Amino acid sequence: MQIDRIWEFLQRLSPLTRSCLLTELERLELCGVDMPGSADIQARLRAEFRKDGGQPNREAEPSFHFFAALDPVLMEGVPDYDSPGRIPRASLVPIWEWSTRDLLPTMARDFNSQMQTLIGNDTKKKELRQAVSTFQTKVVKYLENTLSDATAAQMTRARLATYTSSRSAYGDLVKMMIALRSRDAIAKFNKALPERIAKLDNSEVAKLTALLDAFRKGNTDAVPFALAMIGKRLKTPWHLIRLATKASASKSAADVAATPYAIAIPMVLDRIDDGRRALRIALKQNRVIIARDLLSAIYDIEYALKKNIDQFDESAWGVRLQKLMDAVAELVAAEISRFPADVGHVLGSRRLRNHDSLAGKLASMAWKGRDVVSDAVTNGAAHFRKMINAA
Repeated sequence: MQIDRIWEFLQRLSPLTRSCLLTELERLELCGVDMPGSADIQARLRAEFRKDGGQPNREAEPSFHFFAALDPVLMEGVPDYDSPGRIPRASLVPIWEWSTRDLLPTMARDFNSQMQTLIGNDTKKKELRQAVSTFQTKVVKYLENTLSDATAAQMTRARLATYTSSRSAYGDLVKMMIALRSRDAIAKFNKALPERIAKLDNSEVAKLTALLDAFRKGNTDAVPFALAMIGKRLKTPWHLIRLATKASASKSAADVAATPYAIAIPMVLDRIDDGRRALRIALKQNRVIIARDLLSAIYDIEYALKKNIDQFDESAWGVRLQKLMDAVAELVAAEISRFPADVGHVLGSRRLRNHDSLAGKLASMAWKGRDVVSDAVTNGAAHFRKMINAA
């Protein structure tokens, strides 16, 4: 059989290369690329690298320790677009391959050899951390020099394409450089955040803004990572936009765009794109209930963006949102068209847009009321303090 011949060829490749192939096949599948016969290859590769549903022992690999500092900003999905503040875990293997083979082959070999003597040795944990930090600094410096030159940057983009077909690989490499450069600040910021943020009300916005302002002073280009770490902790992901809208002079899109944390808006739009991709997969697998929940979440984000930012439709953000919602509408229409016109489909239910219901409107009014009261208390207290100081 052809599959057996392919598998025989794959056995001649190194384990790392086969692992990278599995990651690529999974990424392409999630991106909607139809690959006949790949399901069997993926199953065999998963059986090899993920026995009993688990993951291989990554801690035994030098690359695990090198990338450990990125854990707070890694994402498990595989978006084929540049997503601010997030680095797909799937991008790490091709980046590591390129870094150790093309960028710093000699230093990488020395690092790997050194790490083999340190990994698993409890008496040498400090030496291990120092070795990792030293190599991280070297990689960052070499990347800064390489990517600052247009010709070298183009060559880097081309070489990365030989390790992965992901269009976001080069952008992920740049983000990795920025994150490693700010790794200590990222670790400190991550530790300072609460484990879970149930409601991003005015008082919470003020606390997080203070943390962000302190972080931004020496790490301006790493701000998207700080916002992404906050986003991971939010019970309601779209609440991230409050860090921009609350700092804005008005609700207009132009004023919101002028705030220090305006990038929170495209980051929330990324959530819709993530949802769209997940929706397509759920529909392909006939998981209608999951698709319903994904669609409801997408509608909620769409509504929140338009409700909280004026002239949103006319902005660049609005243009992107419309394209995303058109793509979502196509998926929903294709699913509904599979059934007779007189048969209702859960994805066509108006209840999915729960903000249009009476309960949804009352909830929105209640939230707005809490904000008004909070603003009044905060501003009133400040005014009272001024009166006392003046006296």
